[in-house]
Amino acid sequence: MQLVIWRSKIHSPEVEKIIELSGQNVYSCYQCGMCTASCPSTGNMDIPPNMIVRLIQIGMIGKVLDSRSIWVCTSCFTCFAECPKGIDIASLTEALRLYHLRRNIDHLNLSSIPHGELLELPVIAMVGALRKFTA
Repeated sequence: MQLVIWRSKIHSPEVEKIIELSGQNVYSCYQCGMCTASCPSTGNMDIPPNMIVRLIQIGMIGKVLDSRSIWVCTSCFTCFAECPKGIDIASLTEALRLYHLRRNIDHLNLSSIPHGELLELPVIAMVGALRKFTA
């Protein structure tokens, strides 16, 4: 399978919005891997930190937004401390979470919950589950 990268995809409105929200210049990353090597949560991620940055660089935002990794990041800033280019991946993952939540895609289907259980659940639990996918 051949991957084709278009300039319009690299500088898409989605990529520009993530850069704006995070305040990070993802294009300065040269993929040294220090962020991934130092991250204490990498073992629970499906996409390691350096690949999150790389996927953003090549415009594959959808793959990153659908990953578990942006929710696993604990924002401990270890990646930022080790990055020779000063890229704050914790801010980047927070921007990705925010962008994901703004898409208003629900990860819980209320009709799949039995009616009896639905009546017993706290309302705030349902609201939170409808808007944030954390596992």
